[in-house]
Amino acid sequence: MKVLVTGGAGFIGSNFVHLTLATRPDVQVTVLDALTYAGSTDSLSGVVDRLTFVEGDVADAAVVDPLVADADVVVHFAAESHNDNSLEDPSPFVRTNLIGTFTLLEATRRHDVRYHHISTDEVYGDLELDDPKKFTEDTPYNPSSPYSSTKAGSDLLVRAWVRSFGLRATISNCSNNYGPRQHVEKFIPRQITNVLDGVRPKLYGAGLNVRDWIHVDDHNEAVWTIIDKGVIGETYLIGADGEVNNRDVVRMILELMGQEPDAYDHVTDRAGHDMRYAIEAGRLRSELGWSPRYESFRDGLAATIEWYRENEAWWRPQKDATEARYARTQKVVAP
Repeated sequence: MKVLVTGGAGFIGSNFVHLTLATRPDVQVTVLDALTYAGSTDSLSGVVDRLTFVEGDVADAAVVDPLVADADVVVHFAAESHNDNSLEDPSPFVRTNLIGTFTLLEATRRHDVRYHHISTDEVYGDLELDDPKKFTEDTPYNPSSPYSSTKAGSDLLVRAWVRSFGLRATISNCSNNYGPRQHVEKFIPRQITNVLDGVRPKLYGAGLNVRDWIHVDDHNEAVWTIIDKGVIGETYLIGADGEVNNRDVVRMILELMGQEPDAYDHVTDRAGHDMRYAIEAGRLRSELGWSPRYESFRDGLAATIEWYRENEAWWRPQKDATEARYARTQKVVAP
């Protein structure tokens, strides 16, 4: 099987590549990545000689078309995904998330290639803290930022291409990922690397915003389950029942790293900050037989902390630039 992985030098995509090459020796992997600030070939260290790497823009049809023509499956991870950045400049989100997806859909339609689309639970908006409901495949879309709205639009493009053109596609909407190789601008790795540097973590508002956390390896194993067993045209939600509020995440990081759990500071909350995400992934478990390896968020977080302790050479070059950028606005990059 030949698999084209877009965004394969980014956080989730690179971990998908590592997982694939470690567990599926019969799969040939090609990575397409524009190597923006959030992507790096360093994330493919140790496996880069076992894949084909192409630097290019997913919205560039001249680059995309021949790669899709040579693939059996396209897994589309490439996306602009940082909410704070989308509020500063939405234009890259429109280009990558909408035009990029359209470009891939047209290529996969032209060459009749199986397509899997990676999306987010943020397309559903948010839930109240005391709401017993969770997001399901039938929850109406209600995005609240340029990031989530462009991801919602990309999902709708996929659904339209399935219905209008018979595209062989599936969609997965996943909760917040954490784990190795996540850019230090993101909430969990920023707090971990701050503590490693002796800097007190910062928390938006009261920190009561709840996210449904899943380890990136569990997410990627679920993606392979959908590719192998999923029904064409269907959407599957991926989650690991990992609801934890941001304050408790910071306190857990501090505790696991030998610090006092209240050794953090509060800053003003960001505009439009969603309160709660929660995924109902029962269909993925009951119909496709998937279950997470990290059933405890604490265990997955401890493993993630150890990865950042042991891989400073990977995150150090991006750290100074990230902190300088956010120091100007007191941003916390909370999820």
